[in-house]
Amino acid sequence: MNSNKPSPYRYIRPEIIPLLTPADLFSKAEQQPTRYSYAEALLELGERNADVVVLDADVSKSVRTNEFAVKFPERSFNFGIAEQNMMAAAAGMATTGLIPFATTYAVFASMRALDQVRNSIHYPRLNVKIAASHGGITPGPDGVTHQGQEDLSILRAIANSTVIAPADPVSTRLAVWAAAEWRGPVYLSFTRDPVPVLFDSDYPFRIGKAVTLREGTDATIIAIRDMVAQALIAAEILAGQGLHVRVVDCHTLKPLDTGMVLKAAQETGAIVTAENNIRFGGLGSAVAEVVVEHHLVPMKIIGVGDTYTESAPYLDLLKKYGLSADHIVEAVKEVVRRKSR
Repeated sequence: MNSNKPSPYRYIRPEIIPLLTPADLFSKAEQQPTRYSYAEALLELGERNADVVVLDADVSKSVRTNEFAVKFPERSFNFGIAEQNMMAAAAGMATTGLIPFATTYAVFASMRALDQVRNSIHYPRLNVKIAASHGGITPGPDGVTHQGQEDLSILRAIANSTVIAPADPVSTRLAVWAAAEWRGPVYLSFTRDPVPVLFDSDYPFRIGKAVTLREGTDATIIAIRDMVAQALIAAEILAGQGLHVRVVDCHTLKPLDTGMVLKAAQETGAIVTAENNIRFGGLGSAVAEVVVEHHLVPMKIIGVGDTYTESAPYLDLLKKYGLSADHIVEAVKEVVRRKSR
């Protein structure tokens, strides 16, 4: 990047920008799974708010919420492998004025306990926070039974839901604290594997308000959770090829920042969405609904196809199933070609 030109990046740590290459970002940048950032945020939240309680379904060691249990034993409850019971208990606790954070893996929160999540929490709009680790195919080595590739789509479809999937440890802590202040159900989706620490301390997290991380006029990449890192790498590759691409962290899937989508459509004329989630019903679908109804532009969805993925290292899975920065680059080139026809 030419040092004489103003940086197109906002809220990105300065040391990250030189590492925005496929080889460097995941080998040289500081990294942490966002599930651990969630656990860290809970410790501070526990100090701030005596109404916060943490429920676990036998994942406290994996997610590190056992640290909350040590510090606040009277506000920590481990239900064992009984996710449905945990969600029902969280609903009951919420009716007493407590703020339960019900913690498990995405596959169990969004599928095994879906009856209780829908009928006991969302239908009465109870103030329960569902904290789901192992979102998407970020638990690559754990295999299909623990890869929550449908969680964002399923929770988005539930009435009264708020769905958040932060991109890095900094935004994760902010998301957890914001969720505690938000009245009503909130679903938080975290990564199992480490992701780079992307954002500086000025990152302006607000539920329902996407954040533009990179300015650009040729196209927009709208990304969520761990795919924000891939989107940033893709934008840097494209800059070297003469395309100036906007990158947006759409950390809140629902309520979607429709103003951001329309602005991107109007100002850049082409959109690529990127999600580590089944491509049906998630971020791509949400953005496409806005584009089709209000401002039609060329668009392409990057997401897991109509398949289950294998057990393999996380970054290898992104490459195999079309979620890598290189795949985003090709998608951007395609939509740019289509808008110029």
